[in-house]
Amino acid sequence: MKSLNRYIDHTLLKANATKQEIINLCEEAKTHNFFSVCVNSAYVALAKAQLKDSNVKVCSVIGFPLGAASTSAKVAEAKTAVEDGADEIDMVMNIGLLKSKDFDAVWKDIEAVKNQLPNTILKVILETCYLDDLEIIKASELAVHSGADFIKTSTGFGKRGASIHDVKLMKSVCKDCVKIKASGSIKDAKTALEYINLGVERLGTSSGIAIVSGKTSNSTY
Repeated sequence: MKSLNRYIDHTLLKANATKQEIINLCEEAKTHNFFSVCVNSAYVALAKAQLKDSNVKVCSVIGFPLGAASTSAKVAEAKTAVEDGADEIDMVMNIGLLKSKDFDAVWKDIEAVKNQLPNTILKVILETCYLDDLEIIKASELAVHSGADFIKTSTGFGKRGASIHDVKLMKSVCKDCVKIKASGSIKDAKTALEYINLGVERLGTSSGIAIVSGKTSNSTY
């Protein structure tokens, strides 16, 4: 197993995050050698500049947190984020279309972003708190077949974050053909290791420092 810190996407996505808080996030990520920082697309260029002399990557969320933006808007946001320096994209699936069983539209939404940026890691956020078991399985299948590199549990802005049950359902779809990112409610090393031992490749959390320091965070994400 790689070092715990290298599983972590150090995350700050709150609406009132300031530029100084983004700079602080990047400094923390460098200090602890986290895999990436995860920020809203408006802050990608700032994060990239702060991380230019490090191996910490920049991840940008797209269509966040609702997933209900038009496909063209998601494509444009993702394209701009990559131009600004994003190494990875975390896009929110259109949850309403999935629950409407308009699976072709869900597929095309994801595929359009992946086709625009074929060489960029794409994670698709399912927002599992709003889905039943069959919907989690279907959402995972659609994301995999649309070209996603990762399927991700949660935005951290829904009713709850990741659960072990969600991850087991996601893994049941395709154990080896896609990676999984668990996010939301991961606040200590014990919980982080439970997900890693299930085969999760990445953890989205604002509690990364607490996790690698053996503490428990009071963060909401």
